[in-house]
Amino acid sequence: MPVTVRPAKPADAALIHQFILDLADYEKLLDTVEASQADTEAALFGAQPRAFADIAELDGEPVGFALWFYNYSTFVGRHGIYLEDLFVRPAARGAGAGKALLANLAKRCVDEGLGRLEWSVLDWNAPSIAFYDSLGASSMDEWIIRRMTGEALRKLAEA
Repeated sequence: MPVTVRPAKPADAALIHQFILDLADYEKLLDTVEASQADTEAALFGAQPRAFADIAELDGEPVGFALWFYNYSTFVGRHGIYLEDLFVRPAARGAGAGKALLANLAKRCVDEGLGRLEWSVLDWNAPSIAFYDSLGASSMDEWIIRRMTGEALRKLAEA
């Protein structure tokens, strides 16, 4: 049976949260996860959701997810999609779930007239980088991602 992709629904909140934990474990970042299942549920299914998720299923069983949100490019002059998380359970890798999730987002971009689909990948994650390269994704090596959290964020907010 082929992989199918469907929009996540509120009943998927626990599953999505577990996928987030599984991804964090794979990326050796499990100790940095602060989000609870309730946080995930509120972000995706609350009154004004600003993030969205899709579920990949193989033979009717959930095997992966994509969590994404809309961004905007001033240079392109259109919105795009930023893929925050993409995860496929190890036992299902190679079955097409990752490609199906990305193809679903690419179709959304084309159908909605969006300008781009972007995401980040850890520099040590050679299997994922090779997979993305095989799909025609390009590396943005000239860009350095910057992040502000915690005390630095609070200090700037008070300035």
